[in-house]
Amino acid sequence: MLFLIILVALMIPLIAVVLDSQLGRALAGRIERGTLRGERADDTLAPRVATLEAELDRLSQQVQRLEEESEFLHRLLESRERPPELPPGEQTG
Repeated sequence: MLFLIILVALMIPLIAVVLDSQLGRALAGRIERGTLRGERADDTLAPRVATLEAELDRLSQQVQRLEEESEFLHRLLESRERPPELPPGEQTG
């Protein structure tokens, strides 16, 4: 009986450490998502993946548009004629 009490007393901190670790958090996340109960992860991730793909497409288009605008502004600044230099002024002394 004393052995059982000592074993339980030693297991309490060990279980607390495991549950507070990365492994414990990962298991808790899987339980919350339901992947440990036989549901497939693909079923729960499909809507999230579709949303991320749509966002990636939108961001890619935005980056492409910004690149085109940057190229246009760069060409515009390069083609601009420089103003003529001012003639040297009189020096007073």
